[in-house]
Amino acid sequence: MRHIDLTPYRRSAIGFDRLFDMLESRARDAATDNYPPFNLERLGDDHYRITLAVAGFKPDEIDITAQQNMLLVAGKKDDSNGQRDGDFLHLGIANRSFERRFELADFIRVDNANLSDGLLTIDLVREIPEAMKPKKIAVGSEAPEAIENSKPEPAEAA
Repeated sequence: MRHIDLTPYRRSAIGFDRLFDMLESRARDAATDNYPPFNLERLGDDHYRITLAVAGFKPDEIDITAQQNMLLVAGKKDDSNGQRDGDFLHLGIANRSFERRFELADFIRVDNANLSDGLLTIDLVREIPEAMKPKKIAVGSEAPEAIENSKPEPAEAA
């Protein structure tokens, strides 16, 4: 994999440190373990879904933690619990613990999570606070001079 140098952008972009750190971190992590496989979907303008293939895991073996701008999904398998009698001729179904991290944008929250048929689905919603939403500004029809002339005169001292 090719390394991308973001230094020139870091010098001219102010306040984007978190974005550059995330891009560099993802580039480093791209060569690491890809277990469990997952899908990312956009369901609507402000609705998203992460689907992880977690065959063999029970709900009590999966831990989902949402913190500021980070979603951590971890699966813990007890190695002694899954032992079977007999020798495997082929062991192709991964049955190991995992940890997946997802960077979340501002104002993204986890709506719900479900485990069904070996697929863990996590629904996410972007909720922008009212103070951060765009506001329409009404354009007045009075001329600037009329506004200045309509100011009340200061009261004269008696």
